[in-house]
Amino acid sequence: MHLRRNKDEKTIGLVLAGAMVLSLAACGQGNGGSAQDDGTTFRIGGIGPLTGNNAIYGNAVMNGAQMAVDEINADGGINGVQLEFDFQDDESDAERAVNAYNQLKDWGMDMLVGTTTSSPCEAVVARSNEDNMFQITPSATSVNSIQYENAFRMCFSDPSQGTASADYIAENGLASKIGIIYDSSDTYSSGIASAFESEAQAKGLEIVSKEAFTGESNTDFSVQLQKAKDAGAELLFLPIYYTQTALILAQADTIGFEPLIFGSDGFDGILDVDNFDKSLAEGVMFLTPFSTNSTDELTQNFVQKYEEQFGGTPNQFAADAYDSVYVIKQAAEQAGLTADMSASEMCDALKTAMTEISFTGLTGKDIQWGADGEPQKAPIVVQVENGEYQILQ
Repeated sequence: MHLRRNKDEKTIGLVLAGAMVLSLAACGQGNGGSAQDDGTTFRIGGIGPLTGNNAIYGNAVMNGAQMAVDEINADGGINGVQLEFDFQDDESDAERAVNAYNQLKDWGMDMLVGTTTSSPCEAVVARSNEDNMFQITPSATSVNSIQYENAFRMCFSDPSQGTASADYIAENGLASKIGIIYDSSDTYSSGIASAFESEAQAKGLEIVSKEAFTGESNTDFSVQLQKAKDAGAELLFLPIYYTQTALILAQADTIGFEPLIFGSDGFDGILDVDNFDKSLAEGVMFLTPFSTNSTDELTQNFVQKYEEQFGGTPNQFAADAYDSVYVIKQAAEQAGLTADMSASEMCDALKTAMTEISFTGLTGKDIQWGADGEPQKAPIVVQVENGEYQILQ
């Protein structure tokens, strides 16, 4: 992903993000590089976009992880050891993400929750693997974002999202003629689209149109929509982010094209787009690991606390990050980590522990991991009804 933000906006975002981290006493110093770890705390780093077009994701990840850190510290820490947390802005850019990783390493990071988006994660995981630094990404979905044995994933991978989406559409008889619009310049989008197309064809669905756009041409979708309409697409599969989805919905409405819309977890945020007619999102469905409308006590408590602390409704990225920190806690307790261990020693212990635990959190029950770092958990599908996400049974 490529972000464009002017200097003032970026500076303001960084100042606000830094102030938030520094103001939280439970996080200790949280200054991203000005002090070495003294061996008395576990230092957890985080990386993601706090500014730019994808800031909604990075800020959600930072907030969700912060909530978990605060709760764990209030409950006595991990094996009696308190946590420190520092989150760095990468603007969803690979080079900036590597710089952020190096800064966190200088700070004395013991383990990493990140990065938030796929391309930066692919760049960072190569460095964390060299350092034998434990890494769990809450939300990077590309296969290569956890390609090394030090890295694990909380969210679904691109192939799993594409496959699960095609299965759901076929098994529920939503449509037989499918159009696909995807971002060929984006690892996330193209990976899901490829897996979806293969599974859809295996399930007997007909792909009547498959049209691409790029990061340089992501505002006018009239050609792609007209081709899908002319081909008789009954459903549009959009493995893209909510910002482009809002534009597509508005432009489809302009040409009188009203297919069913089904998307991936990047849709989360569609109801929060500024100046978007939210009525156009009615009936939209997407795959997700988390819904604020879940009635379980854990979810409801999380939503309430998040709204009180941050003044907004949490999305799945916040939930994945929250779970990621609690996964670290469970794995660290399983491994018997101590604060005087080196980051590499912690990583070796955590790699084994991750394949031994079964975790239940906001984003799934009895989640388990293999040595490949992939989580085994069931997705849910939500649909927009009356301006809210409703879980489909």
